[in-house]
Amino acid sequence: MNGLRALTLATALLSGAAFADGMEISKNGTRDTFIGAADKFTGDVYVEMVFPNKEPFAVNSGKVTFLPGARSNWHTHPAGQMLVVTDGKGWVQEEGKEKVVMEPGDVVWCPPGVKHWHGATDKTAVTHYAIQQMEGGTNVTWMEAVTDEQYGH
Repeated sequence: MNGLRALTLATALLSGAAFADGMEISKNGTRDTFIGAADKFTGDVYVEMVFPNKEPFAVNSGKVTFLPGARSNWHTHPAGQMLVVTDGKGWVQEEGKEKVVMEPGDVVWCPPGVKHWHGATDKTAVTHYAIQQMEGGTNVTWMEAVTDEQYGH
């Protein structure tokens, strides 16, 4: 039995080594940041790319800060999306449903193909990590802007 355990352990270690060249550390303040594109967002939005889609890890993440009144366009994700709220207060809404408040510590799961938007409230900023898996080379399908009436001004 000890030989079988040793073989199992060696196989596990070798298979893991095939993927890893060593740890990588992305230091705070060194990642790419940009202003959210006007064809994808309304208002002032800042995006910091936390980690890219990099084989074999087919997931990427951005830290997104929406200033008051800012929001994403309607959009879907082919493999879904997780939002992890870290600061402020924001809104998230699935098409056809009421908007919901999201606050620090909240985690929002949006299933694949569900049309939604998210952003700040009209009076408060919000920051969240958006984490989504790539499928077929894409992680999001952008749609029309959320109107002021839909947003709730």
